[in-house]
Amino acid sequence: MLTVSNLSLQFGKRILFDDVNIMFTKGNCYGIIGANGAGKSTFLKILTGDQDPTTGNISLEPGKRMSVLEQDHFAYDNFTVLETVLRGNEKLFKLKEEMDALYAKEDFSDADGLKAGELGVTYDELGGWNSESDAMTMLSNVGVKDEMHYQMMSELENQNKVKVLLAQALFGNPDVLILDEPTNDLDIETIAWLEDFLSTYENTVIVVSHDRHFLDTVCTNIADLDYSKLNLYTGNYSFWYQASQLATRQRQQANKKAEDKKKELQDFIARFSSNVAKAKQATARKKMIDKLNIDDIKPSSRRYPAIIFDTEREAGDQILEIKNLEKTKDGELLFSKIDLNLKKGDKIAVLSKNSLAITEFFEILSGNTKADKGEYNWGITTNQSYMPLDNNSFFEEDINLVDWLRQFTKSDDERHEEYMRGFLGKMLFSGDEALKSCKVLSGGEKMRCMFSRMMLQRANVLLMDEPTNHLDLESITTLNNSLTNFKGTILLSSHDHEMLETVCNRVIELTPKGIIDRQMTYDEYLDDKKIKELQQQMYS
Repeated sequence: MLTVSNLSLQFGKRILFDDVNIMFTKGNCYGIIGANGAGKSTFLKILTGDQDPTTGNISLEPGKRMSVLEQDHFAYDNFTVLETVLRGNEKLFKLKEEMDALYAKEDFSDADGLKAGELGVTYDELGGWNSESDAMTMLSNVGVKDEMHYQMMSELENQNKVKVLLAQALFGNPDVLILDEPTNDLDIETIAWLEDFLSTYENTVIVVSHDRHFLDTVCTNIADLDYSKLNLYTGNYSFWYQASQLATRQRQQANKKAEDKKKELQDFIARFSSNVAKAKQATARKKMIDKLNIDDIKPSSRRYPAIIFDTEREAGDQILEIKNLEKTKDGELLFSKIDLNLKKGDKIAVLSKNSLAITEFFEILSGNTKADKGEYNWGITTNQSYMPLDNNSFFEEDINLVDWLRQFTKSDDERHEEYMRGFLGKMLFSGDEALKSCKVLSGGEKMRCMFSRMMLQRANVLLMDEPTNHLDLESITTLNNSLTNFKGTILLSSHDHEMLETVCNRVIELTPKGIIDRQMTYDEYLDDKKIKELQQQMYS
């Protein structure tokens, strides 16, 4: 059990947390959410002792162990992969070091023997004699191959380092597990394994993540950082989001009778509970949904950008035809034999084991680079708008946001400063923010600018390569809703499971030996055994 009492944190005049009191209990997974800058990662640092609060204290139940996902990917470069994982249980690792040091003494005495025996008993009670095999099993579970176990961490690519550090955090069944963005840089298979692992984890988990599917699958509770307070709610992220939206609408309906509001809330809880019970990947703790109580949920202070994609005209039946497309880069064959015909209304999830293949595919279709073989033809009634993976080239000129956005306008009405400011305001750039230089924008602000550019283009075909990068949950949710409602055609690459599942009706996978193309949802594609067999053939 981990207890937070009377916690506050203040930087100058800015109050990040004020009088936070919360108890994290065994058997629950807590998702910490909040707008960008609310202090989610800072709160985790206070829990782990890496940041001192202004007032208050953190209390971990005596004898309990806390484990934290390491954020520094270079911290263990001087150790082997296996030793890095073993170091995740610091008490066990130090016991082993102490015993080894005793046995290595040249003048090993009877007293040393007694001491080593006592240490051995404690080591045995903590499962020490099985620790190496347990660590190897954990490494295998997260997708680190056996031949890597004795390599130095410095020799690994970043994606495998992330997996090793995840195995380190999970190793030894910690009583309190703290994870800050654990799905970053993980592949689909490892994320799915982690979801299953945490859904049945019997101890306490506290997690920060921008992955809504992950939060929905593993969380039993949501702790919302808002108004400098941490408010705790039973249920997963989707329940919190929908409930907070409902609470906001009800707050705005001043004349609505109390009994009508209560019935609406009760109907919402019943509907949500039913959906969760039927959900394919619902958490093992889904029965807790039956105990949901919405009465205390408050309207959120969050601001959601107005991302709305309208089309200038409706596209005809001919959207895109691709024949025998092939691309090699730096000597590596990314994809070949790509034959594809897009239909009106297709919303396609673009997948590949190699992310570079996806980016090159989008760059070819947008006309920014050329294929080695093959051809493609856009329908004459289509116009495309492209969100590239790397948008830095759009922000090299030192101009304000009004002038930056004006570059992409089509008419005199759109070029008017009042129109520009109104448009930027919808994207959360209000007042003087619209006049700041585009060269000083954060990653998330650049993405919102790029969405503004795409909206002005009013295209009927959207090409998006990882559009959720750098976005907060509010922007991701708004973008998801907008793409779901979009009337045109979409080609979409994303690590956001929820977005691919709710937006896309077709899945294509680019491989060195051709294309896998299925008219199905993303979840159906992941679960199809025949597709898994085909993937092995296409990548071998």
